[in-house]
Amino acid sequence: MDVKEAIEKRRAYRSFEPIEITDEMLKELGTAAQLTASCFNNQPWRFVFVRSKEQLLKMREVFSKGNSWAYEDSLIIAVFGKKEKDCNIQEREYYLFDIGMAASAMILRATEMGLVAHPIAGYSPEKAKEILGIPADNMLITLINVGKKSDKINPVLNEKQAEQEKERPPRRKLGEIYSIDTFSAELDK
Repeated sequence: MDVKEAIEKRRAYRSFEPIEITDEMLKELGTAAQLTASCFNNQPWRFVFVRSKEQLLKMREVFSKGNSWAYEDSLIIAVFGKKEKDCNIQEREYYLFDIGMAASAMILRATEMGLVAHPIAGYSPEKAKEILGIPADNMLITLINVGKKSDKINPVLNEKQAEQEKERPPRRKLGEIYSIDTFSAELDK
């Protein structure tokens, strides 16, 4: 699979079936992040891979109600970092960009490995940091729920979520996400 195909196949499915997460899989995902570019090669990203049944059960406490589908995941990747570990150029806290690139590399590598890697925003950062022992001065940016796509629609999904399992949700038109040479009013939509 090439990068273009991984980008096209990547989907944030919510219907998982169990899969064994091996040390080799974790190494593959970690290496994808490790090789990502960063400002002055600072590599501000940090991750906790949660795969034991006990820790996965504890992490269910941090999900918002709308993310109960994630109870079927086989791995949670906590993505975090500190702005002091990367470039801070005037108002730009570059660590967020660098960590986002590393997370994206892991998501694409997971896709290439036949996995679903679904980042979420609906969780309690404070509870998750407490459970995982992440120091308070780190920003927990996202949790990525990883599993194998199930052909059966997870019964906890609402109607909209179930429809999204069948077909990719619509994307913005290209003219709404980029312009050439100058800003276009279409970008403000």
